[in-house]
Amino acid sequence: MQKSASILLRHQIRTFQASRNTTYRSFSTSNDNSLSGRRVFSSVPPVVAVYNDEEAFEEDVKVAFQQQQQQQAAAVAKKKSSKSVPHSNSCAPVVLHQPNDIQKVTRPSAQLLPDGKKKHNANVAIVNQETKELTSPSYILFAGDTNIPVTSVLKIVTPGDDVPSGTWPLFRLLDENGKFRDSSNDGYNPPKTKHVPNMPPTTASHSMIPSTTKHDLNDLRTILKDQCPFQSKEIEQSGLLHPSPHPFPDTSSTNTLLRAHVHMIRLRQMDNILQNAQRQGRISFYMTCRGEESTHIGSASALQSQDTIFAQYREQGTLMWRGFSLDQFTDQCFSNDADLGKGRQMPVHYGCRALNFHTISSPLGTQLPQAVGAAYKLKMDNETLPSEDKKSIAIAYFGDGCGSTTDFHSAMNFAATLSVPIIFFCRNNGYAISTPVQDQYAGDGIVSRGPAYGMASIRVDGNDIFAVHAAVREARAYALHHSAPVLIEAMTYRQGHHSTSDDSSRYRDTKELQSISDTADPLKRLSAFLEEHGWMDDASAAAIRNEERKAVLTSMESAEKRGKPKLTTLFEDVYYDKPGHLIQQERQLMEHIKKYPNQY
Repeated sequence: MQKSASILLRHQIRTFQASRNTTYRSFSTSNDNSLSGRRVFSSVPPVVAVYNDEEAFEEDVKVAFQQQQQQQAAAVAKKKSSKSVPHSNSCAPVVLHQPNDIQKVTRPSAQLLPDGKKKHNANVAIVNQETKELTSPSYILFAGDTNIPVTSVLKIVTPGDDVPSGTWPLFRLLDENGKFRDSSNDGYNPPKTKHVPNMPPTTASHSMIPSTTKHDLNDLRTILKDQCPFQSKEIEQSGLLHPSPHPFPDTSSTNTLLRAHVHMIRLRQMDNILQNAQRQGRISFYMTCRGEESTHIGSASALQSQDTIFAQYREQGTLMWRGFSLDQFTDQCFSNDADLGKGRQMPVHYGCRALNFHTISSPLGTQLPQAVGAAYKLKMDNETLPSEDKKSIAIAYFGDGCGSTTDFHSAMNFAATLSVPIIFFCRNNGYAISTPVQDQYAGDGIVSRGPAYGMASIRVDGNDIFAVHAAVREARAYALHHSAPVLIEAMTYRQGHHSTSDDSSRYRDTKELQSISDTADPLKRLSAFLEEHGWMDDASAAAIRNEERKAVLTSMESAEKRGKPKLTTLFEDVYYDKPGHLIQQERQLMEHIKKYPNQY
């Protein structure tokens, strides 16, 4: 990466005046089972700091270390003068460790639990003092207050396995700096994991990185396997790093990885423009997926075209990957005569039979039991198919809030007891509309519920497109081989409002949003990877954004000019032969319009 790139550092900054009167409730769980689920109260809000100035970073760490020493001295003095029961550490310091040339900045290292025991928070970032770059973090903090241990090992926990102790680990391949990680800094290592270190990190100059034939995925895989031997298997198996046997119609190229990058940019441009169109009164409603693009493209690229998708309402990228065009997206949002749904649905409620994408329904969670029913039919079909390539699964997408519905429980239980080939893909983006995860559940997210249903499960970094792709690829293989369900929890963050009917600034700090956008954005991470290997630069990325923006505007303007569906279509498509009561209703409607023509 270029030397001017931000040094990204996750930690807590003491903001005594700003936070002294505010209490933040945490549901953090420790790797120590004895502390699991205990509630820790702290008055230090979680903040992600971004440093472009190395001197400012070093000065902050120096001040933090001095404050730590002062507070430790004060604590010792207080302990000598009082025998009171230990209480929560409301101004926990940042702790500085300095082994050799590596500085590790942690969250508060010793908050006191009500019973006086210490709850240790984890390292969340490491800065190499030689290269001044962020290296692999051991723990990740998403929305909420739980530090989640990171693992570089792809392991689906099956019903016959022991579940991870403490907080479930999160599988990740690509760090924020655009480099593949090895297991040296993993916060969780499955048993019998053999560590193979990556090559020493290169400097900021691209001259130290082996060159590839221009945008050749086969060359790139070879280089990555040499640089990252620990991940050589995942690199070789990743469909994102293999060219398509045929050119993609929407990019006229066989390059899968660059198409994924273009689609993430296209998604973001489409969201920006159509959300603005709603603000202008040109469409009635819209929902963006900003910050969650890797969950869409990573998962969709690991599926096969015959797999059936049941989406919630924030998975437009999965449909885009399958070939849904910008014209089709905008036609649906404008409810014109080219809309496949004939104007009967709200905007963003897409559906396409040809692409095996079931029409989205507004009520929360209804798609889950429906997906199980489809998977049961696919199970029976698979038993009659001689070729594995023809077999298929169902995948159901949902958010963390949907995990609180009765349909979630019904679907999970039916899927497990009926042994159907289905993937339940949870986008845990931190908020169920305005309800944060701290108030949504007291357990360890969604993935921990899988074993209770007798279901294979895995947690993955939803902002890492390579990790999402790998997890879905392996989950699909498991679901087909065992004819059994798999639960995937993809940890991500919703950067936009819940919908155009929502104002997220009323329930979350804009600083929280900005910090996540600066440090954990999935598009920035993939762009950093491409820049690392000389496949992308600022000018190229800007050109793609401009091209996609123009394409979205062109499609939107065309959709807006089209007419509305014929009124007679209102009475079609439910019955093969139109029954008498619908014929009567249609006649009454036409007579009413004829009687009051100026009102319609």
